[in-house]
Amino acid sequence: MPSLLLFNKPFNVLSQFTDSSDRATLSDYIKISNVYAAGRLDRDSEGLLLLTGDGKLQHRISDPSSKMEKTYWVQVEGAVTDEAVQKLSQGVELKDGMTRPARVKKMEAPAIWSRTPPIRERKNIPDSWLELTITEGRNRQVRRMTAAVGFPTLRLIRVRIGEWSVEDISPGEYREVRVG
Repeated sequence: MPSLLLFNKPFNVLSQFTDSSDRATLSDYIKISNVYAAGRLDRDSEGLLLLTGDGKLQHRISDPSSKMEKTYWVQVEGAVTDEAVQKLSQGVELKDGMTRPARVKKMEAPAIWSRTPPIRERKNIPDSWLELTITEGRNRQVRRMTAAVGFPTLRLIRVRIGEWSVEDISPGEYREVRVG
């Protein structure tokens, strides 16, 4: 039975084990050998990153044809409109084509860990939170989607991939689970 690491990737950490520029990487947090990230999470994004040493499991998780759902909590600049939520739900046109429809809902600011450095706050510009679930994983897709509807992303946290969640895992920590 293969094992899977559920890692809560902190902000400003690369989704790889080495870096020639001496930036923070997975090796600063994970001391287990022969595990590899199943997919990516941008350096400026936080949250769930799955790692495994099982090639078949890694492929199943990261292969776009599997259409595994990924859920994000997205803090955006501005007061999100119902029209923007509707557009995101239907799919938006990006430079690399139309996105698949997403499940989107407005949400209250979640009770989560603080980020270092914190998000800049502007007194006269509100922010909003969305829960956004997609089934594809284009480069910086969620950020590009929210920008396309007029609401730039300030903070992006992946909270779920398929059945696995970052719930109860602190930033920089991981939990090992067995996958049948």
